Amino acid sequence: MNCVSANGIEIVFDTFGNTTDRPVLLIMGLGTQMIGWPEAFCEKLAAAGHYVVRFDNRDCGLSSKVEAAGIPDIMAMMSALAEGKTVEAAYTLSDMAADSIGLMDAIGLGKAHVCGLSMGGMIAQTMAISYPERVLSLVSMESTTGEMGLPDPNNEAMAAMFDMPPQEREANIEHRTKVFRIFSGGSEKLDEDMERDISRRTYDRCFYPVGFARQFAAILASGSRKEALQSLQLPALIIHGAQDPLVLPEHGKATARAIPGARLLEVDGLGHGLSYPATWDIIINAITSHTLQAG
Repeated sequence: MNCVSANGIEIVFDTFGNTTDRPVLLIMGLGTQMIGWPEAFCEKLAAAGHYVVRFDNRDCGLSSKVEAAGIPDIMAMMSALAEGKTVEAAYTLSDMAADSIGLMDAIGLGKAHVCGLSMGGMIAQTMAISYPERVLSLVSMESTTGEMGLPDPNNEAMAAMFDMPPQEREANIEHRTKVFRIFSGGSEKLDEDMERDISRRTYDRCFYPVGFARQFAAILASGSRKEALQSLQLPALIIHGAQDPLVLPEHGKATARAIPGARLLEVDGLGHGLSYPATWDIIINAITSHTLQAG
């Protein structure tokens, strides 16, 4: 595990594979530490010819916390958006994209294939829009364009996302495991033991629920990327879980429609997250084919 200064914050990261292989920057989702990319997944991706970099986003894990920003009023922001108003946040997805570029600068990556999951997919899309000269290709997983009119999460997934996690260690681990069981959409391919292990390690690395609220505020304040995505001229792969109840498959389809020439892969048995090792070969083979073709 390593730490660098980038874009005015400290970013903790680690790497897998050889620096001479195809570079892939992995960006994790809302409130989820870099260990949400399981080590075994990263190792398989590296074995397929990639130099893999994963990291903790700001306000998450061991990277810097933006404590001076306080706690945003998420419900008020959502109500304002529902009324057609714009909202502001302490930082936006553009700032988080700049964090990623800063990390690339700090470790000497001029360009990389950028792969983001959920909120990480939104950040990856923003990187492709704002820094196309740094992005060899885009992989957007279980994510969305941010456009209005796409379907909301199902009621159970929505409630689970906003359910306040308990502070006590064992209760917190069971709570997070239950949340991701709900996010599986009932898929039998969820490896609950793997998810429980990630939940345990997540708590022990850093319990910081306030960061979730500030990251969510960043999403709300960033608006739609649909129009900007339509101008992209780079290879794009959209991967989505057929069972995802949080970011429904329609969001993946909308992302693929927005990006010229994008390829859509809908994975049967994949919910929201990555604790589905039975799906990894499909996902990693698709990413490998994509990065090889992108050059």
